[in-house]
Amino acid sequence: MVVTTFSSFRSSDRENQDVLMRKRLITPIPEKTSAFNEGWLDLDGAAVVEVTSEEKDHPVESALVAGARRGWQASDSGTQTIRLLFDKPQRLTRIALVFEETETARTQEFVLRWSANGGHSFLEIVRQQWNFSPPNSIREFEEYRVELSDVTVLELTIVPDISRGPARASLKSLQLS
Repeated sequence: MVVTTFSSFRSSDRENQDVLMRKRLITPIPEKTSAFNEGWLDLDGAAVVEVTSEEKDHPVESALVAGARRGWQASDSGTQTIRLLFDKPQRLTRIALVFEETETARTQEFVLRWSANGGHSFLEIVRQQWNFSPPNSIREFEEYRVELSDVTVLELTIVPDISRGPARASLKSLQLS
Protein backbone atom coordinates (compact mmCIF):
# COMPACT_ATOMS: atom_id res chain seq x y z
CA MET A 1 0.00 0.00 0.00
CA VAL A 2 1.32 3.43 -0.96
CA VAL A 3 0.29 6.34 1.22
CA THR A 4 0.64 9.89 0.00
CA THR A 5 1.28 12.37 2.76
CA PHE A 6 1.86 16.05 2.92
CA SER A 7 4.45 17.56 5.14
CA SER A 8 5.54 21.05 5.78
CA PHE A 9 8.65 22.53 7.21
CA ARG A 10 10.04 26.01 7.56
CA SER A 11 12.67 26.67 4.95
CA SER A 12 15.37 29.20 5.66
CA ASP A 13 16.17 29.25 1.94
CA ARG A 14 12.79 30.64 1.00
CA GLU A 15 12.51 33.67 3.22
CA ASN A 16 11.07 31.77 6.19
CA GLN A 17 8.08 30.41 4.23
CA ASP A 18 6.44 27.09 4.92
CA VAL A 19 7.08 24.60 2.13
CA LEU A 20 4.53 21.94 1.34
CA MET A 21 5.92 18.88 -0.32
CA ARG A 22 3.99 15.88 -1.58
CA LYS A 23 5.74 12.63 -0.76
CA ARG A 24 5.14 8.90 -0.58
CA LEU A 25 6.73 6.21 1.51
CA ILE A 26 7.42 3.16 -0.58
CA THR A 27 8.62 -0.32 0.22
CA PRO A 28 12.22 -0.78 -0.92
CA ILE A 29 12.64 -3.25 -3.76
CA PRO A 30 15.28 -5.83 -2.89
CA GLU A 31 18.24 -5.87 -5.22
CA LYS A 32 18.06 -8.68 -7.73
CA THR A 33 21.22 -10.58 -6.96
CA SER A 34 21.88 -14.21 -7.37
CA ALA A 35 22.13 -15.58 -3.89
CA PHE A 36 25.46 -17.15 -3.14
CA ASN A 37 23.88 -20.50 -2.33
CA GLU A 38 21.68 -20.72 -5.43
CA GLY A 39 22.51 -23.01 -8.30
CA TRP A 40 25.00 -25.29 -6.54
CA LEU A 41 25.30 -28.84 -7.78
CA ASP A 42 23.84 -31.51 -5.50
CA LEU A 43 27.07 -33.44 -5.04
CA ASP A 44 25.61 -36.28 -3.00
CA GLY A 45 23.37 -37.14 -5.96
CA ALA A 46 25.81 -36.35 -8.77
CA ALA A 47 29.09 -38.02 -7.83
CA VAL A 48 30.91 -40.77 -6.00
CA VAL A 49 33.55 -39.42 -3.63
CA GLU A 50 36.99 -40.92 -3.08
CA VAL A 51 39.07 -39.67 -0.18
CA THR A 52 42.47 -40.73 1.14
CA SER A 53 41.41 -40.49 4.81
CA GLU A 54 38.80 -38.90 7.02
CA GLU A 55 38.31 -38.25 10.70
CA LYS A 56 35.28 -40.13 12.09
CA ASP A 57 33.61 -36.93 13.36
CA HIS A 58 34.49 -34.95 10.20
CA PRO A 59 33.64 -37.14 7.19
CA VAL A 60 34.07 -35.82 3.67
CA GLU A 61 30.32 -35.38 3.15
CA SER A 62 30.46 -32.70 5.89
CA ALA A 63 32.26 -30.48 3.37
CA LEU A 64 30.28 -31.45 0.27
CA VAL A 65 26.62 -31.57 1.28
CA ALA A 66 24.67 -28.31 1.44
CA GLY A 67 23.87 -27.28 5.01
CA ALA A 68 26.63 -29.34 6.61
CA ARG A 69 28.69 -27.20 8.98
CA ARG A 70 31.49 -29.36 10.39
CA GLY A 71 33.62 -29.78 7.30
CA TRP A 72 36.03 -32.59 6.47
CA GLN A 73 39.29 -33.37 8.24
CA ALA A 74 41.86 -36.00 7.38
CA SER A 75 42.63 -38.65 9.97
CA ASP A 76 46.31 -38.63 8.98
CA SER A 77 48.86 -35.88 8.42
CA GLY A 78 50.43 -35.36 5.02
CA THR A 79 49.10 -34.89 1.51
CA GLN A 80 45.42 -35.77 1.06
CA THR A 81 43.14 -36.11 -1.97
CA ILE A 82 39.41 -35.69 -2.44
CA ARG A 83 38.20 -36.93 -5.82
CA LEU A 84 34.70 -36.51 -7.23
CA LEU A 85 33.75 -39.09 -9.89
CA PHE A 86 30.66 -37.75 -11.63
CA ASP A 87 27.87 -40.12 -12.65
CA LYS A 88 27.54 -38.20 -15.92
CA PRO A 89 29.80 -35.50 -17.43
CA GLN A 90 29.24 -32.08 -15.89
CA ARG A 91 29.52 -28.51 -17.12
CA LEU A 92 31.12 -26.42 -14.36
CA THR A 93 31.11 -22.62 -14.23
CA ARG A 94 31.95 -21.92 -10.60
CA ILE A 95 34.01 -23.61 -7.91
CA ALA A 96 33.98 -22.36 -4.31
CA LEU A 97 36.35 -23.64 -1.63
CA VAL A 98 36.57 -22.74 2.05
CA PHE A 99 39.48 -23.82 4.25
CA GLU A 100 39.70 -23.08 7.96
CA GLU A 101 42.52 -23.48 10.48
CA THR A 102 42.06 -22.13 14.01
CA GLU A 103 45.00 -23.74 15.82
CA THR A 104 48.22 -24.17 13.85
CA ALA A 105 50.23 -21.60 11.89
CA ARG A 106 51.17 -23.23 8.61
CA THR A 107 51.41 -22.74 4.85
CA GLN A 108 49.02 -24.93 2.94
CA GLU A 109 49.04 -25.69 -0.76
CA PHE A 110 46.18 -27.09 -2.76
CA VAL A 111 45.82 -28.17 -6.37
CA LEU A 112 42.50 -28.41 -8.15
CA ARG A 113 42.44 -30.52 -11.35
CA TRP A 114 39.83 -31.90 -13.70
CA SER A 115 39.50 -34.68 -16.21
CA ALA A 116 37.18 -35.24 -19.16
CA ASN A 117 38.26 -38.85 -19.68
CA GLY A 118 37.53 -40.59 -16.41
CA GLY A 119 40.82 -39.64 -14.77
CA HIS A 120 43.24 -40.93 -17.42
CA SER A 121 44.63 -37.41 -17.79
CA PHE A 122 44.11 -34.19 -15.84
CA LEU A 123 44.28 -30.45 -16.49
CA GLU A 124 45.19 -28.13 -13.63
CA ILE A 125 42.68 -25.43 -12.75
CA VAL A 126 44.62 -23.76 -9.95
CA ARG A 127 47.55 -24.33 -7.60
CA GLN A 128 47.65 -22.02 -4.63
CA GLN A 129 49.33 -21.53 -1.27
CA TRP A 130 47.81 -19.88 1.78
CA ASN A 131 49.38 -18.88 5.10
CA PHE A 132 47.22 -19.67 8.11
CA SER A 133 48.24 -17.61 11.10
CA PRO A 134 45.74 -18.01 13.96
CA PRO A 135 44.06 -16.09 15.40
CA ASN A 136 44.32 -13.43 12.67
CA SER A 137 44.28 -15.46 9.46
CA ILE A 138 42.15 -18.56 9.95
CA ARG A 139 39.91 -18.74 6.87
CA GLU A 140 40.66 -19.01 3.17
CA PHE A 141 37.76 -18.53 0.78
CA GLU A 142 38.32 -19.02 -2.94
CA GLU A 143 35.80 -18.76 -5.75
CA TYR A 144 36.80 -19.53 -9.30
CA ARG A 145 34.80 -18.76 -12.42
CA VAL A 146 35.51 -21.51 -14.93
CA GLU A 147 34.18 -22.81 -18.23
CA LEU A 148 34.66 -26.57 -18.05
CA SER A 149 32.67 -29.00 -20.17
CA ASP A 150 32.35 -32.77 -19.93
CA VAL A 151 33.98 -32.97 -16.49
CA THR A 152 34.04 -36.60 -15.37
CA VAL A 153 36.47 -36.21 -12.44
CA LEU A 154 37.34 -33.26 -10.21
CA GLU A 155 40.30 -33.72 -7.89
CA LEU A 156 41.44 -31.62 -4.95
CA THR A 157 44.87 -32.40 -3.50
CA ILE A 158 45.85 -30.67 -0.26
CA VAL A 159 49.33 -30.41 1.22
CA PRO A 160 48.38 -29.13 4.69
CA ASP A 161 51.89 -27.92 5.56
CA ILE A 162 54.47 -27.39 2.84
CA SER A 163 57.23 -27.71 5.45
CA ARG A 164 55.94 -31.28 6.01
CA GLY A 165 54.89 -30.67 9.61
CA PRO A 166 52.29 -32.82 11.40
CA ALA A 167 49.26 -30.74 10.31
CA ARG A 168 46.20 -32.53 9.01
CA ALA A 169 44.33 -31.37 5.92
CA SER A 170 40.81 -30.01 6.30
CA LEU A 171 38.14 -28.50 4.09
CA LYS A 172 35.18 -26.53 5.38
CA SER A 173 33.27 -26.68 2.09
CA LEU A 174 33.48 -27.36 -1.63
CA GLN A 175 30.64 -26.22 -3.87
CA LEU A 176 30.26 -26.47 -7.63
CA SER A 177 27.90 -25.00 -10.17
